[in-house]
Amino acid sequence: MKKDRPLILFDMDGVLVHERSSWRLVHDAIGTFNEASFELYMRGEIDDLEFMRRDIRMWMDRGLTRVEDVERILRSATLMNGFGECMSGLIDAGAETVIISGGLDLLACRLAVMGGFAGYVANGLNTRDDGTLTGEGVLRVPLIDKGSVVRRMIGEDTVHGPVVAVGDSVVDISMFRAADLSIAFRPENREVETAADFVVQAPDLTKVLDIIAHRT
Repeated sequence: MKKDRPLILFDMDGVLVHERSSWRLVHDAIGTFNEASFELYMRGEIDDLEFMRRDIRMWMDRGLTRVEDVERILRSATLMNGFGECMSGLIDAGAETVIISGGLDLLACRLAVMGGFAGYVANGLNTRDDGTLTGEGVLRVPLIDKGSVVRRMIGEDTVHGPVVAVGDSVVDISMFRAADLSIAFRPENREVETAADFVVQAPDLTKVLDIIAHRT
């Protein structure tokens, strides 16, 4: 890699962990479903905050009312193959790594520590002082406009080198467009594949490391 410190931006769900959605991981654990809300969101009939609100209040109706209980469920997320080797290799090469995810910050924080990430930006759960959920979410990453987060980050950091974005879903396409190099990792459909510069089908993050090492 070059010495101008590449900035590597990773989506989390489906990329750093096998589970495609940290929100859905919680739903699955307690037997709730958010497909109807997702469809409304993708049609533009509800916004990000309402989408999160509906999920959280479904959980609360099922008795999931404390943030530590959500965090406990998220511990079951499975690290992607090659996670440690990829992150160590990028850091050793002088790259700066950041998680940008519409997923839950409880999981992003844990992965950031494990992988030595420089930081993370993810959505959260609003809580009271005693750790109980209020029913509201904390919006940091608009699901259908992750590119805005990338552009703001690039504008605030004037010392980075090339920007690489790694994602798996259609909501990552705006992130791809804001980067210098994009990698579709285990892409969920053909649209994601065609939007990226490179495609990795195997569930192995060392393949991402190989591409970045040879292209930045």
